[in-house]
Amino acid sequence: MRTSTKRGATFAIAAAATLSLALSGCGSSSSSGGGSDMMTELGETEGQVNILAWPGYVEDGSNDPTVDWVTPFEEQTGCTVNAKVFGTSDEAFNLMKTGDYDVVSASGDASLRLVAAGTVQPVNTDLLKNYAGIFDFLKNRDWNTVDGQSYGVPHGYGANLLQVNTDVITDAPTSWDVVFDKASEHAGKISAYDSPIYIADAAVYLMAHQPELGIKNPYSLDQTQFDAAVDLLKEQRKYVGEYWSDYLKLVQAFQSGDTVASTSWQVIQGVLEGEGANVSAVLPDEGATGWSDTWMIAAKAKNPNCAYAWLDYIASPEANATATGYFGEAPSSAAACEFRTDCEDYHAGDAAYAEQIWYWTTPIAECLDGRTDVQCVDYSAWTKAWQEIRG
Repeated sequence: MRTSTKRGATFAIAAAATLSLALSGCGSSSSSGGGSDMMTELGETEGQVNILAWPGYVEDGSNDPTVDWVTPFEEQTGCTVNAKVFGTSDEAFNLMKTGDYDVVSASGDASLRLVAAGTVQPVNTDLLKNYAGIFDFLKNRDWNTVDGQSYGVPHGYGANLLQVNTDVITDAPTSWDVVFDKASEHAGKISAYDSPIYIADAAVYLMAHQPELGIKNPYSLDQTQFDAAVDLLKEQRKYVGEYWSDYLKLVQAFQSGDTVASTSWQVIQGVLEGEGANVSAVLPDEGATGWSDTWMIAAKAKNPNCAYAWLDYIASPEANATATGYFGEAPSSAAACEFRTDCEDYHAGDAAYAEQIWYWTTPIAECLDGRTDVQCVDYSAWTKAWQEIRG
């Protein structure tokens, strides 16, 4: 959401019918080996682990000599880390299908796809000593658990915030109406996140302002609800000066004055504040979308014991604090905050704050809000609609 990070603008997905069918068959069985079944015990580490990750998640000092949480892991476990970074969730999904990687850091718009494709295995959290300390509100959620079975370990999380130039918008906003119903007041200087998942941001707004639509989950939209969200974004499009996925571009847009209001991240607020910009970032009254990334293990991991070792290590307080702090997000445990000084800025551990965040989740035809009398719009349709919105 993020230091050194470029989250991509598009995420392809298989047809929802295929995804729903695959998800319905995702169960768990027991095995002590690395495969599609869940491990029941750990064995000797294999000497290496191949990790696929967002930029800034696996730092070994090569980018910055002062930033290195990989070397301590290698020294503690004997597992040499071979890391590859990816730029979009779609890229990660396709790379995981090659079978070349043991571990992936998956966002909520990719995790269910990986489960449905049989690309990742259920994770036995009893084998991870640091799992118990992870915030409860990050566990057993739609994007990391299927049929009660965990498929990974939460890493960091954050909200997509409303950011404004306080020299131009002097009244502290408390609503997303600044970028929706009032967007015309700042025509050409509104920015928005460039991804089909941004349709959920419109749905969050409509949940509060058009309750008659009956939206209960912004990732679970029937056709009428979906059309309303798309219409809102098409109207917003008239006033958007720029769509962004590289956070540095948003930083520059605020600095130049080309943008005065946008969806944003806490790390962007920190960067701009540090450079003297007059900006503020808030979580509006309607709530917000956000992310909670998950470390997942390949179904046919060649190095499953080193993979489990990585999941446990990166969830340890000091390693998690270092990694999430560098990336610009809240850590996954209270203990991690003992190694950070900015947890309050990121509202780490604030369950009430976290409950206002609708974390990215892959939309599928089976409604995630429990409805069975209608079909919901799948992500392939979200992708098509986003192309139409962007023009």
